[in-house]
Amino acid sequence: MNRKSNPVLGIIEGFFGREWSWQDRGSYAEFLALNGFDFYIYAPKSDVFLRKQWQQDWPLDKKENLIQLRATYTAANIEFGIGLSPHEIYIDNTHDSRARLIERVKQINALSPEILCLLFDDMRGDIPNLANLQIDYMHLVADISTAKRIIFCPTYYSFDPVLEKVFGKMPKNYWQHLAKNLDKKIDIFWTGEKVCSTEYSIHHLTHVEELLGRKPFLWDNYPVNDSAAKSNILQLRAMNQSHSQIQNHVSGHALNPMNQSWLSQIPLASLPRAYREKDNYDSEKVFVDIATTLCGEKLAQVLLQDLSLLQDKGLAKISAEEKAELLQRYSAFPANPFCAEIIDWLNGVYVFDPACLT
Repeated sequence: MNRKSNPVLGIIEGFFGREWSWQDRGSYAEFLALNGFDFYIYAPKSDVFLRKQWQQDWPLDKKENLIQLRATYTAANIEFGIGLSPHEIYIDNTHDSRARLIERVKQINALSPEILCLLFDDMRGDIPNLANLQIDYMHLVADISTAKRIIFCPTYYSFDPVLEKVFGKMPKNYWQHLAKNLDKKIDIFWTGEKVCSTEYSIHHLTHVEELLGRKPFLWDNYPVNDSAAKSNILQLRAMNQSHSQIQNHVSGHALNPMNQSWLSQIPLASLPRAYREKDNYDSEKVFVDIATTLCGEKLAQVLLQDLSLLQDKGLAKISAEEKAELLQRYSAFPANPFCAEIIDWLNGVYVFDPACLT
C-alpha cells in the first residue's frame, strides 16, 4: 500500500443482489481518492466466476472491463483488489482442486491486483480439520499471487451465532488454529460481534487480536443493505462515534456498500473523517457536511428531513401516502443520480436476493 492512511481504508464491493454498473465502479476511483481512501476490492457475490464457477476465467468482455477498471484505479492511485471465493473447495480436497486454484490465481495475476482476498464466507463450515485445510489453501495462494497484500476471510468471521445456525457448527479451536498456523503476513477479515455490527469497541477488537494472533482487518457491513431486513432500508447516516476510536486496533478497514452506488457515497465518505477527527467526530454534523458537498444544500436538507423514513421505517413500514410524498419530493430533482436511486428503491427495483443467508 502506498497511500497515507494507517490503517488502510477502503471499500469491498461484496454484497448480494443488484450489482453496480461498470461505469459506477469506475467513478468510484475518483470518489475514493478525493475522500482519503486507499483501496477498492472487486468481489460482488453475483460474479459467478469468483464463486460457484470460480474454476473458470472471466469471459473476454468481462475481463476487458476488469482490465480497464484496474487501470482507472491505478491512475487515481487507489489500490485495486480481487476477492475470490472458491466455493467449498475443501469438501473436495484433491490434487485436481488445488491445481485449478493455482490456475485461477495465475489468471487473476494477469490483472495485477495489489490485493487478493481468499473468501471462505457464506459456505459450509462444519468440516473436520477446516482451519488447517483453509490455511493450506491460503499459503498456496500466497505463494503464487503477485499481490502485495493477502486477506483471508474465514467461514466464521464473527461471534454472531447466526453463522453456526446457517453454515453448521464451527470446528473446535477453529480460530486458535488460524492464530497459530496462518502466516502472520496474511490479514484476516472480521465483521465484529455481529455479521452486521453497528459499532466496534476497543475491548472487543483487543480480544479478537488475541484470538486471531493479529489485528483484525475489519469487513464492516455498513452501509450494506442486501439482507432480507435491510433491503427495505437505505443506510445513509454517517458512521457512528465508535469508528473514531479504533484506529490503533485494526490492520485495515473495508466498508461493504449498498446496492445503490451513489447513495452509498454519503455514509462511506464519513469513515476517513471519523479516523481523522477522533474525539471531535460528530456523526450528525458530518452527515450534513457530506450530503451538502455531494448532493447540494437543498437536497441535503430534504435527505436530513427524510432520514427516519428512509433508514428507520423503510419500505416495509411506510404508508402509501408517505411513499407517494417521497416519490413526489425526489422527482423534483430531475436527472439527479442520488434521487434516481431513491425513486428506484421506492418503486421496488432493488429486489432482495435470497442467496444472502445471513
